Amino acid sequence: MDALPIFLKLRNTPALVVGGGSVAERKIDLLIRAGARVTVVAPEIGSKVKALLDQQKLQWIEDRFEPTHLSQALIAIAATDNEDVNRAVSDAARQQNLPVNVVDQPDLCTFTVPSIVDRSPVIIAIGTGGASPVLARMLKARLETLIPAAYGRLAGIAREFRDQVKAALGSVDSRRGFWETVFQGQVAELVFAGKENQARAELRAMIQATEDAKFEKGEVYLVGAGPGDPDLLTFRALRLMQRADVVLYDRLVAPAIVDLVRRDADRIFVGKEKSKHVVPQPEINELLLSLAQEGKRVLRLKGGDPFIFGRGGEEIEDLVRHNIPFQVIPGITAAAGCASYAGIPLTHRDHAQSCLFVTGHLKDGSVDLNWDALCQPGQTVVVYMGLTGLESICREMIRHGLENTTPAALIQQGTTLNQRVIAATLGSLPEAVAAAKVRAPTLLIVGSVVTLHDKLAWFDPDGGPPENLALNEPGRGTNDGL
Repeated sequence: MDALPIFLKLRNTPALVVGGGSVAERKIDLLIRAGARVTVVAPEIGSKVKALLDQQKLQWIEDRFEPTHLSQALIAIAATDNEDVNRAVSDAARQQNLPVNVVDQPDLCTFTVPSIVDRSPVIIAIGTGGASPVLARMLKARLETLIPAAYGRLAGIAREFRDQVKAALGSVDSRRGFWETVFQGQVAELVFAGKENQARAELRAMIQATEDAKFEKGEVYLVGAGPGDPDLLTFRALRLMQRADVVLYDRLVAPAIVDLVRRDADRIFVGKEKSKHVVPQPEINELLLSLAQEGKRVLRLKGGDPFIFGRGGEEIEDLVRHNIPFQVIPGITAAAGCASYAGIPLTHRDHAQSCLFVTGHLKDGSVDLNWDALCQPGQTVVVYMGLTGLESICREMIRHGLENTTPAALIQQGTTLNQRVIAATLGSLPEAVAAAKVRAPTLLIVGSVVTLHDKLAWFDPDGGPPENLALNEPGRGTNDGL
């Protein structure tokens, strides 16, 4: 983050704008709307600035800029088409330790003016640090269509009742729960329907009927974080990630996804790696229960889908026994996400009519699977967590009937910028993976659908041709750039 976004209270604050043309008009308008006392320095001014002058909304110094013009100002904006003048304003303001903005010249600024979505008292500011004002305006336009004006009225009503709610509810957590109920419930719907007096009456009734315990019952959100790309999260997952008081997350959840959790939520790492558990599974189950019993909204964030090799069922069994409310939010499982990003369809009319998911976790040093079921024709086999046991898996599948030339691929950290696809055969894949120095998490795909990777791969973390570490074998393509 190159700059700290802040909101300045400028009411009755003297502000100087150098320039009186069309560029200055927009800055002057923003300052006036914020309540600043605006003085314009310019040899001449445009018609819109003149109209504001006639309305006594600003003062005009009909002169060229001099550093002495800054003597009474607490903030300065240079908005001329003369680079020398703009630089002079910037230099003079910096010498006097005044915050200064120079339009379209970020190097001369100590602050930038964002694009604004105004739903007062809700204000949303979008900035690019001067890198691309056009992009900021495009994002503003998109947000304008997504955020109804009624949100401003809703926030205004909330402000009216803030002190009453604080008096009625003793704890921060109970007040947070109360307001989330308000903003997601009947009060908000009444405001959106234009029935603001009814909304106020409903809110008064809620306050009168409220007891702390009503809003202190905890809940657990078991949320699938998907395979790694934050764009693959569901809307519901994002909403609950922003509601949680505490989050328990493991190693398979990408840092970029953890960063989307509400910033003031407590974060507890319960990572797992092979047989190494930072927090053993029974303790995770107990932690979910105890935190919910404290009245907290607990987010259990799991890579992929919580009900596919995620032990999600185990984690909610105790919640059911203790009557703790919970939600299970599915995520895109690694098989679907990684295969799609690698250009490997798991089923295909000409290749596979079924797909089998299995886990390749080692148990007592070996992989114990129903090998006969895995080696049937016309199917795709997807092995989760199979990196450590890869050599054993490939050997057993060959021993139970598959040809050693059967196509197979290992996908490293699929859907992320670290994605790599190592496409080979059952016979050659272990050697290829060892040479590539692959890092977990990985996903193994076995079946003739793997041959489609060369043709259908579309996702490239590096911006060039999709990365493919395929071996140069008869009937298989290669990527000469690797």
